[in-house]
Amino acid sequence: MKSTVVAYLLWCLAFVGLCGIHRIYAGKWVSGLIWLFTLGLFTFGQFIDLFLVPGMVREANLRTQLAGRH
Repeated sequence: MKSTVVAYLLWCLAFVGLCGIHRIYAGKWVSGLIWLFTLGLFTFGQFIDLFLVPGMVREANLRTQLAGRH
């Protein structure tokens, strides 16, 4: 199970130049790498993610639960 608190802590890594780690944690590898190489879409995407993190974590947990049912 992914944690929203952990995702926000990873989001805070943007303050030291590591943007997008929270997206990789939530299973969004492609956009996480894009954020990493563009400094969070030039910080605009990183700011928007401040509000999107809970939904990303919820979606990641739902994918994990659905994968476990097979």
